[in-house]
Amino acid sequence: MSDTKTTSKPWEHAKSSGSETDPLAARFVSSIDYDWRLYKQDIRGSIAHATMLEQVGLITAGDLEAIEAGLRAIESEIDERGRGWPGFTYELEDIHMCVEAALIERVGEPGRKLHTGRSRNDQVALDLMLWVRDAIEERVTPLLDALTDGLVALAERDGAIVMPSYTHLQRAQPIVVGGELFAWHEAFVRAGQRVAQVGVDMYHSPLGSGAVAGTSLPLNRDMTAEALDFPLNASSSIDATANRDAAVDFVYALSMTAMTLSRWAEQWIIYASTEFGFIKLDDAYTTGSSMMPQKQNPDMLELIRGKCGAVYGSLVALLTTLKGLPIAYNRDLQEDKKHVFRAFDDVCDCLEMAAKIVAGTTFQKERIASTLDRGYLDATSLADYLVTKGVPFRTAHQVVGRLVQVSEERGLGALGKLSLEQFRAESELVEADVFDWLGAENVVKRYQSDGNAGLSGFVSLLEWVRSEGAAEGEALEWDDMVSGLRNLADQMEAEHASKPKGAD
Repeated sequence: MSDTKTTSKPWEHAKSSGSETDPLAARFVSSIDYDWRLYKQDIRGSIAHATMLEQVGLITAGDLEAIEAGLRAIESEIDERGRGWPGFTYELEDIHMCVEAALIERVGEPGRKLHTGRSRNDQVALDLMLWVRDAIEERVTPLLDALTDGLVALAERDGAIVMPSYTHLQRAQPIVVGGELFAWHEAFVRAGQRVAQVGVDMYHSPLGSGAVAGTSLPLNRDMTAEALDFPLNASSSIDATANRDAAVDFVYALSMTAMTLSRWAEQWIIYASTEFGFIKLDDAYTTGSSMMPQKQNPDMLELIRGKCGAVYGSLVALLTTLKGLPIAYNRDLQEDKKHVFRAFDDVCDCLEMAAKIVAGTTFQKERIASTLDRGYLDATSLADYLVTKGVPFRTAHQVVGRLVQVSEERGLGALGKLSLEQFRAESELVEADVFDWLGAENVVKRYQSDGNAGLSGFVSLLEWVRSEGAAEGEALEWDDMVSGLRNLADQMEAEHASKPKGAD
């Protein structure tokens, strides 16, 4: 008998010793610290593979029964103990071998048959695709839904408040709060569609591709694909084990979501500042200063903004890992899951925190109203008024520009404070009804184009969201709310009609 030392790793029998002889090498090649999270997907794929092996006669019905029972028991143990499950060891390197070793220890010879016709290469490609699909369906999509629902709920509460909109961070046109909230709603709905599409695009099962070239064994790949909800099999065994498109697409979609979250956080950081004072954040989502006792810092929003960079980093790191790889599997691909999991964790935390922040935020109507006359928010409305009188828009633009200058020179600060005579000095087409077009509250109820950010656009969006997703039991409450908003628009119009022409 040879006294040559052999490795304990079942995939290194051609070597005299394994990487476990050097502690650093053992730790360096191990991925169990993070890929243990794939255990449910690994077990699901293994049961589908074993079921197929039994159907094609490569294992017996008894083998299958033992394998499935053993895997179910292992899954239950990991469910209970998580990362602390004793079967996770550096020496076995990854989730696949840790589960297989535990299975063999539990059921004996049938466990040794599980890897028939399979490689860790097609196994990990499958596991990652299944994990991404589960992550989308079970975590990312529900969190995005919760955030968009929260934005709708806030719009129900505060959506009719008139506020300025901004371009270049300069006051632009008046809108209602609901118009801006639905802009964020639209962006996050689009993020959800982008993430969901990643799952839709994963329709090729890699299982059965083996290490690189397939196998001479009579596998039924259609059977495993169907069992795992894949419409098709990957047509190239080489590409199936080599590509990480699903991972890249997922992290890209997460990066786009993080970008939208960061933009929203920046907007609300500005709105929460003393200079703006447009919103009041719940105290639970601000922090104090270690030196200045009066401070309420929007740290949660700032961290949402800050974490976007880490998500971008995960995308760039993943793309960089992939860019130089020759075709088929390379061990570099072990690193992909680090970047996927980190991006997923950061974005999920940010989405959950964002929904909590939205739920606890109120728009400060009085504070917003106190500055609505600044910045000539109604200038474009005045130009539109002149267009209705037959003035070409470019000419109307020039006329309004001159009127703004007149207002500034006279220290009025608002177009509505000009007299009718001053308007007519610039255009004889101006009549007393011009004042119905001036003032932020008048402007927001005049918008009529589809998708507008005024009162009519906001109400229409609420009605659309209701028709698309609200439960039937909420119909009366919702209808009352929409009716109330319509009444508010009528009230605003009536109040303006009762004012003397030219009144502040």
